[in-house]
Amino acid sequence: MQILCCDDNFEDWRQQARQLLSQGVPPHEVVWEDAAHRQLLAAEPVSAGDTSALAAPTRIPAQLLEELKVAARYRMAGRWNLLYRILWRVARGERQAMLAGDVDGSELQRRIKAVSREAHHLHAFVRFHPLPSHAELDYVAWHEPAHDILASASLHFAERLGRQRWLIASSRDAVWYDGQRLEYRASCPADWATLAQAGREQHDPLWQSYYSSIFNPARLNPKVMQGHMPLRFWAGLPEGPLIPLLLSKARAGAQRNGQAQAVAERAGKVIRWEKSRTE
Repeated sequence: MQILCCDDNFEDWRQQARQLLSQGVPPHEVVWEDAAHRQLLAAEPVSAGDTSALAAPTRIPAQLLEELKVAARYRMAGRWNLLYRILWRVARGERQAMLAGDVDGSELQRRIKAVSREAHHLHAFVRFHPLPSHAELDYVAWHEPAHDILASASLHFAERLGRQRWLIASSRDAVWYDGQRLEYRASCPADWATLAQAGREQHDPLWQSYYSSIFNPARLNPKVMQGHMPLRFWAGLPEGPLIPLLLSKARAGAQRNGQAQAVAERAGKVIRWEKSRTE
């Protein structure tokens, strides 16, 4: 049995998998341990494989490689073992291993969907906070994704925010954009984490006022709301502390329209129309 570790890096895993395929090593003879279990490599010798079983170069569909790359971002123990099993099967002509109708293919597609949804959560629920006193940053944010999507999905903000400089940090990794270049760190530096946490603790009355004003109790459905905005994100959102209160007021009928009470009570502007008569 070969025990490998790719440090949760797809390119490292790809090189290892390519070598294993060329050596004819089947999936049941190799296992990838997570980066946290790297010490197991020192505890058990790693076989070099049977070099006499070298096979001809195998052509792998580009679509499969892209799907494996996306599925590799799905954070779970043993994530790499499924990917190699699918790669092994497809390399030997079992193209159905990529498809949802197959047991392995179904799990592959499920992970891809979960990763895509987590990228959407990043785009929807990141809240940037200004850092006017910082010389190298304009905005910071703290976000805890369930999967390893920070490096790939953060490009969205570089395209949307132009040359604004920003940092998104989590308890695991972080990404810094200096206005031109995106720098990803698989392990979040302590000073980056401090900056992001400080921004997270800022009181943001403008955003809270905005959210209170647009909250629409007519569309209140807590289950649907939590489906689109999972509870695990509420603590990191400026509007998070307001949501339970707004839900409670809506259930009690205290807020019947789609505006905050302070907005609804304001007097509107009266416009008088005069119809001109032409003879």
